[in-house]
Amino acid sequence: MEIDRKAFYEPDLIFKEVSRRVKEAQEMREPIDYITFVPDGEPTLDANLGREIDLLRQLGVKLAALTNASLIWREDVREDLLKLDFVSLKLDAISKELWKKIDRPHKSLSLEKILEGILEFRKEFGGKLVTETMLIDGIDYKEEFEKLAEFLAKLRPNVAYIAVPTRPPAEPWVRPAREEVINMAFQIFSEALGKDRVEYLIGYEGNAFAFTGNVEEDLLSITAVHPMREDAVREFLQKAKADWNIVEKLIKEKKLIELEYNGRKFYMRRLKSRET
Repeated sequence: MEIDRKAFYEPDLIFKEVSRRVKEAQEMREPIDYITFVPDGEPTLDANLGREIDLLRQLGVKLAALTNASLIWREDVREDLLKLDFVSLKLDAISKELWKKIDRPHKSLSLEKILEGILEFRKEFGGKLVTETMLIDGIDYKEEFEKLAEFLAKLRPNVAYIAVPTRPPAEPWVRPAREEVINMAFQIFSEALGKDRVEYLIGYEGNAFAFTGNVEEDLLSITAVHPMREDAVREFLQKAKADWNIVEKLIKEKKLIELEYNGRKFYMRRLKSRET
């Protein structure tokens, strides 16, 4: 848990590595929609984010970031995010009690300041802005959906996504909200924004993972961002003309772990602190 921005990698190193991956993808004729800042953590914690965005502009690919919005109350964070083409903001609750229960924020963060920062960012941002609201079981939302809808009406996102956990979450007790709860959120959000601007993120995202030439490196890169379902891994290996032995090798080397969620197997890169 940290909220102070700091440097993690040299911007020139980020540019060099991303340039290499973009070139590899282009050589394999893999389409690139966006270069997205979605690291193993919160991207706005990176003090060099703005400089990295400036460098990556040279590649001629649209740039995006997925952020939990916890630092958007900071002017320097908003300035960095304003340079992007696409920004996704997390918006799980308006009430402090639910916000603390669902997101478990750093004790020094202020929800009021975060919400004010989100609205301030919207005034200046000219790119595509979306929100993502995660709904989980065991939460009594009551009037929360009305409060969220009221805020979304002020924010005017291009799309307000309603999401549920579809991959293994950080806590084993977390489960997707019931269908009637999801539908209630959709109906209330739609009244505020219009049905064409509210969408579900409640299903599997698909198996369209890019192959850039190195099977092991690609698998570890993808699974460092989020777990891959077993059928996605098998389809990826088939695309790369490789077999399941690679997965077994990475598991044996303690670089990859097998998980189970909702009756399905997932594969995730082992945390570096646990690789030894």
